[in-house]
Amino acid sequence: MGFTMSLNLLLLVAMVATNILSLYHLSSTIQTSGKPPTPPPVPDRLLHQLNTIRATINRLTRLQPTANPATKPTAASATLPPDLLLYSLLSPIATSCHNHPDLLRRYMNYTPFSLCPQDSDGVAESLILRGCHPLPRRRCFSQTPPKPTSSLSHNPFSPSLPDQNVVWDKYTCKSFNCLVRSYPNLGFDLSAEATRSMIYRDDLDLQIPQLLQIAKAANSVLRLGLDIGGGTGTFAARMKLYNVTVVTTTMNLGAPYNEAVALRGLVPLHVPLQQRFPVFDGVVDLVRCGHAVNRWIPLTALEFMLYDVDRVLRGGGYLWLDHFFSKGVDLDKLYAPLIGKLGYKKVKWATGIKANSKNGDVYLTALLQKPVSK
Repeated sequence: MGFTMSLNLLLLVAMVATNILSLYHLSSTIQTSGKPPTPPPVPDRLLHQLNTIRATINRLTRLQPTANPATKPTAASATLPPDLLLYSLLSPIATSCHNHPDLLRRYMNYTPFSLCPQDSDGVAESLILRGCHPLPRRRCFSQTPPKPTSSLSHNPFSPSLPDQNVVWDKYTCKSFNCLVRSYPNLGFDLSAEATRSMIYRDDLDLQIPQLLQIAKAANSVLRLGLDIGGGTGTFAARMKLYNVTVVTTTMNLGAPYNEAVALRGLVPLHVPLQQRFPVFDGVVDLVRCGHAVNRWIPLTALEFMLYDVDRVLRGGGYLWLDHFFSKGVDLDKLYAPLIGKLGYKKVKWATGIKANSKNGDVYLTALLQKPVSK
């Protein structure tokens, strides 16, 4: 028995020694090999935001019916709504933030309780256009112009906009005059904008006085409106003179569109076309789709947008497609049937060939009225 115990003790010592030698060899190998460069530390706030985003994504993508042997799974619990799966690929429900970690890291890499980085707006614009909106919140102060004007005009068609109220660092042009000279069709020339939607040139034009007359004849009051892709806010500015409140969705694509809308005494919504409108259901009298809404939008995204328009419009409200352009064959086969799915009354439906177009592009101007009840 003593021999057996001695043998077991010897085997134990041998095993321990072997493990020690193995650890020594492994540690020496690691020490002799070149160490990889240490990655920069990830800010704690970014890790927190990413964990939140990841949890949201997991909740949306891993929703599976729980198996209960005592009950039979129903059809509703066995499958996810197909629109949820489809819309998650198109719309900002955190998935898109997760798909662009480099941009998200740049946006969240800042010093808390100080000024936000100078490139914040550009990075935010890039994230928004990629569907990451609303963006993670930050504890920093947005930059403001150093010497803004002390007073602002109440006239939405004032001769000029004050340059001092814009931070121009991120733009090629450094003044509104530069924008007017270099890009005369972007909407910053307020003298030219004063006649927009007020002059009749062809059947594609719908004058604002005509629009108001149509609504009056139908006993439909226009009080609140939403202008999608409204640029510098000219439609909202004109409707303001008729005592109609219109908010404008716009993006700062190379120029201070949001600042221009605000300087005209109007409300800009920094919202991309693929985002759900931040408006409650059935409260808007009029939705206008400007030049930004056209055939460049993916068909499925356009369909979701039109149904969100239907969501915010009240019964009897109007949808105005203003100079929507596409190829003629696509208008007949794709866009007209898509618009027809809404079941709206056609108050105006006019098409015309786009001038100097080599691709068979056409314009559509349509005024459609939502049924009072469905």
